[in-house]
Amino acid sequence: LFPAGHRCISQAAAKIDVDFDYDGPLMKTEVPGPRSRVSFQSLETSFKNAEAVHFFCNYEESRGNYLVDVDGNRMLDLYSQISSVPIGYSHPSLIKLLQQPQNLSTFINRPALGILPPENFAEKLKESLLSVAPKGLSQVITMSCGSCSNENAFKTIFIWYRSKERGHNNVTKEELESCMINQAPGCPDYAMLSFMGGFHGRTLGCLATTHSKAIHKLDIPSLDWPIAPFPRLKYPLEDFVKENQQEEARCLEEVEDLIVKYRKKKKIVAGIIVEPIQSEGGDNHASDDFFRKLRDIARKHGCAFLVDEVQTGGGCTGKFWAHEHWGLDDPADVVTFSKKMMTGGFFHKEEFRPNA
Repeated sequence: LFPAGHRCISQAAAKIDVDFDYDGPLMKTEVPGPRSRVSFQSLETSFKNAEAVHFFCNYEESRGNYLVDVDGNRMLDLYSQISSVPIGYSHPSLIKLLQQPQNLSTFINRPALGILPPENFAEKLKESLLSVAPKGLSQVITMSCGSCSNENAFKTIFIWYRSKERGHNNVTKEELESCMINQAPGCPDYAMLSFMGGFHGRTLGCLATTHSKAIHKLDIPSLDWPIAPFPRLKYPLEDFVKENQQEEARCLEEVEDLIVKYRKKKKIVAGIIVEPIQSEGGDNHASDDFFRKLRDIARKHGCAFLVDEVQTGGGCTGKFWAHEHWGLDDPADVVTFSKKMMTGGFFHKEEFRPNA
């Protein structure tokens, strides 16, 4: 859709005439309407618990910024499938791309890209994901969703940390045997530090770093990993400069204290994960200075610094990656993405390649 390496930077709101978009909302029934209610009953009785369903959609008729339901109601959509629609519904450029034979072949044959990629895979990565890679991150791993992107980023960080500890020594027989029964030293007792209010996914490892809603975590066993407070800033910012600086300093101090505390418990914090904006957890922000200092703490203690851009990546903050606003003097070690990127995965520094 854009030239390789092109970054979308929004300077100001602009009126753009797009022939595939609607000119406004149109309501024909209450929501959910009668057809949605029928579909709801069918889904609930024959397939699954449908309590979370709001209404049923007609995606063929949805266009641009407007979502159309099965009753013909046309609604201005600010939700965008949980921030997963990058340029509007049914965008003609995307439709054209998906109709190309080589793209149809990818969907039909579902290649196992790790072992059986198509011939042009490296070229496709360079002209797509790597063309917008965050500064300092030359490597990319593709995934299917945000949760599996973070989950596998954790694994990459743990392997990197253990490789640093092991040095040039070979893996021992004891490590190979103990890992098969979930014991050390083959399964080292590492942890990811996360923040209260954060959301990083619902797979088992990610859920240990997710702290936005109790319903996500209830009844599911978890891991003893450290959880730091995320700043709760007061607004307007210009009226609470001192208070907000103190709040951020308090949270950063707690991060360091937790790293030290867990090390004394023989549990090493191998990485820190943070969202540029806590999105699902309540639209919580911190200053650029907070994130720069957090990055310094990670470097000081030898922890990987993982920035979760699943929600914030793709240009919605005015820069392609939200963490570009921070002005880091040392890039993040790992950056995860999904949703509006239309795929999942993570970028990382070359040193995080296994056996690098």
